[in-house]
Amino acid sequence: MPLEITVPRLGWSMEEGSFVGWLKKDGDFVKAGEPLFTLESDKSALDVESADSGILQIPPDAPKSGDTVKVGARLGYLLGENEPPPARGNA
Repeated sequence: MPLEITVPRLGWSMEEGSFVGWLKKDGDFVKAGEPLFTLESDKSALDVESADSGILQIPPDAPKSGDTVKVGARLGYLLGENEPPPARGNA
C-alpha cells in the first residue's frame, strides 16, 4: 500500500510553509531517516527525513520549488518494489 508523504508541522504555530525542493529524484529508493525534501517555515529551513523506506513517487501535481504548502498536504508517495502508484483521485 502506498505511504503518503505529507507536510509536517515544524512548530506549534505552523500552519503552512514554503516547499524548497526534493532531495531525492522520482524513482529513487529512500531509506527511513534519509533527508527527503526541504521545507521552509517562517523561522528556518529544514531538511525533512523520510519516516519509512520505499521508492519515491512524485505525482505530477506535487508542489514545485517556492510553492506554499499547508501542514498535512500530500507531497508524494513511498511505494514498495513493483507497487503501482495510486490512481489519480484515489488518495
